[in-house]
Amino acid sequence: MERAIGRGFARATSRAMAPYQTAVIRIGFAATWLLFLLREWPNRHALYGPDGPWNLDMARQLLDLNHAFSVLPWSDSSGWFEFVYLLAIVASALLMLGWRTRTMSVLFMVGVLSLQNRSVFIGDGGDNVIHLMSLYLVLTRCGQVWSLDARRAKRAAAGSPDEAAAPGRDLPGIILWAVLGLALATAQLLGRYGLTWFEHGPFPHFGWGLLFWGLWVTHGLWWAVRRYAPGEPRIVLDTLAKLAHNGALLVIIVEVCLIYATAGWYKIQGSRWQDGTAVFYPMHLDYFSPWPALSEALGSNGLMVMLITYGTVIVQVAFPFTLFNRRLKNVLLVAMICEHLSIAFLLGLPFFSLAMIAADAVFLPTNFLTWFSARISDLRKRLFPGGGSPGPSGGPEGGEPEARTHSGGGGHTLVG
Repeated sequence: MERAIGRGFARATSRAMAPYQTAVIRIGFAATWLLFLLREWPNRHALYGPDGPWNLDMARQLLDLNHAFSVLPWSDSSGWFEFVYLLAIVASALLMLGWRTRTMSVLFMVGVLSLQNRSVFIGDGGDNVIHLMSLYLVLTRCGQVWSLDARRAKRAAAGSPDEAAAPGRDLPGIILWAVLGLALATAQLLGRYGLTWFEHGPFPHFGWGLLFWGLWVTHGLWWAVRRYAPGEPRIVLDTLAKLAHNGALLVIIVEVCLIYATAGWYKIQGSRWQDGTAVFYPMHLDYFSPWPALSEALGSNGLMVMLITYGTVIVQVAFPFTLFNRRLKNVLLVAMICEHLSIAFLLGLPFFSLAMIAADAVFLPTNFLTWFSARISDLRKRLFPGGGSPGPSGGPEGGEPEARTHSGGGGHTLVG
């Protein structure tokens, strides 16, 4: 028993697991939120801004009760709202590209929480998943592969050893860290809404202000240890970072399983799902019929409606139990992805489907992702035969990331 526990602890602290899966999650959720914000740009004032039916005073009262975080109540100014909305767009785009993933994951979380907690009654299940995943991504090393951070780390490794081991030369990272610290200090001194130290935070006796300062200090401590104490202190911090990454990855896996398990078991209790007619009704609602002719054709076929209804319940209930069988898990994973694609196409819910597909990506086989990475690398070489610079993949020929990139795809920087 002790040996098994020791082996498990050694495995959890020896490397940041599932680098490709976490990269897909990063890209998927950042792209989903970015596309949603861009699509709703003309409607942003009605959704989250001053023109919405849920005004700012109502939002402040609700935030006092649920202790959620949002920077939008800091000011009634329309300019402040525009700045926060644009910041959410920029952070999503940069996180998707994998530029300074540690910092962008925090700014991405701030953007998601600020907008969604400003108007809590306009979201759907996909928004809830994005809300949760934005919190978990902060603790993951999601830039190990398929990111600009990994590209920069690979170039540094291909250069001189002195350049690769000189985090103090990362001037953009230092400036970004200093600017964000100054902004946080200014907001704290002005007593901005929600930035408490020991109350009204994500955990009991743990305020949002303490959380953000903790993240900021951790980034600075990591840079200082790499520069001035690269021996045992760096090993300890790197081990803790890997443990946090793997713990957050486990939480993501459990979260996705709970989503499908609860959805499936609640469906079983519904009479419409029991008699096989649940899918029939949304297909005959104008709001969920972007293709009326196609919805009518499918909805009028009783056998097809029954198969889709029962198939949805079976897949959702069974999926958590198939994780112990790799082949069966992959079959049901394909079925769930196809189900979400059909929801996006038939019911007109693209962002919900994209969010769920991004969550499903945590279960994608590593062999498939490395094969896909190799194919993309080959395509890039054929399209750009003269390009000799290393690509964004973490390892040669799309394989496992090199040991140097295990520092998080940007571990050589202050806020990578």
